[in-house]
This record gives sequence, C-alpha cells and structure tokens, in this order.
Amino acid sequence: MTAPRLVYLHGFVSSPASRKAQQLVAWMAANAPGIDVRVPALHHDPRVALGEARAACEGIDPTRLTVVGSSLGGFYATVIAEATGCRAALLNPAVHPQRLFEKHLGPHENLHTGERFELTREHVAALAATDPPAITHPGRYWLIAEKGDEVLDWRDAAAYFAGARQSLVEGGDHALASFSDFLPGLADFARAPAEATT
Repeated sequence: MTAPRLVYLHGFVSSPASRKAQQLVAWMAANAPGIDVRVPALHHDPRVALGEARAACEGIDPTRLTVVGSSLGGFYATVIAEATGCRAALLNPAVHPQRLFEKHLGPHENLHTGERFELTREHVAALAATDPPAITHPGRYWLIAEKGDEVLDWRDAAAYFAGARQSLVEGGDHALASFSDFLPGLADFARAPAEATT
C-alpha cells in the first residue's frame, strides 16, 4: 500500500523554515517515518501558491493524503480538500482571507527569506475567486485553534468548520504555541483510513 502523505502548507510571509514546519518534519521523521512528509515553499501570489500546493499533492490517492495548513495555508488546505476529497487539518486558519487582506494591501517582507513584495488587489481577488463558501464533508476536517490568536478570530474558524473535529485551546497565540502537543494526533490523522468524497 502507498505510504500516507502529509503536506504542510505554511502561512503568509512564512516559509518551510518556520517553527511549526520544522517541528513537524523533525517529529515525523523520528516518530512516524512511514508518512511521506512534504513542505513546499509557497509564493506570495495566491494563484502561484495554490499551484505549488497542488503539485505537492499530486500522484497519490486522496484517501492517503492529508493537508495541514497554518493561517493562510489553512485556507489553501481547505481549497485542496474541497477539490480532491483529501483530509485537512487547519492550524489557526484564515477563513475568507480576502476579507482580511483588504486592509493589508501594500509592501510586505517574508519573515524567513527576506523577500519583499506587494500585496495587490489582484491577489485579494484571486483569494475570493477560490474561496469555498462552505465545507461539504466536515468529517474530513480537523480544526486546531488557539483562542489567544492575536491575528485571527478563532470563532470565525469554529463557525466555518462547524461539524468538524475541533480542538480549541485556551490562550495561546497566532503561532500556535501548543502545536507540539498535536503532532502525535496529526500522525494518527494522516494514517487513518478515509473515504474520498469529492
């Protein structure tokens, strides 16, 4: 049987060098070596980023695929899960990010690579064009959110992912301080049998 694949999608102005990405890669290598872990670098343009995320998910049956997304990566993970029928775990995810990014137009710098870029109205429109209005199969999703997130309101995610498995943690922050506590559960989530429903 094909090894299960876990694809981690980082957030806005982040990279595969982020703390959570590195924690996940190291923990899975030491404790769940049978899981194929991939952490693509995502472009700041949502159209390009989604293509990069989809490429990391190609070549495997959706029933063997789990996408884990943080912040904006959580939005991308949802788009992919809705399109393919794979599972998705969302870490302090951005819900309807086009509404959030309207007030952040202009220059930005990647926290890890130092790359500078402009967030434009075209980028916001691209997010809106791909935004699933609702999830269709809550059983494929796991929301992990900290109520102390200073960037995103956890209640938006809790409402959007209603009916899905939810782990809502008191306190914390946008970086998801409790992330390491969920690594064993994410490995189990990725290994669990699943039925693809598109």
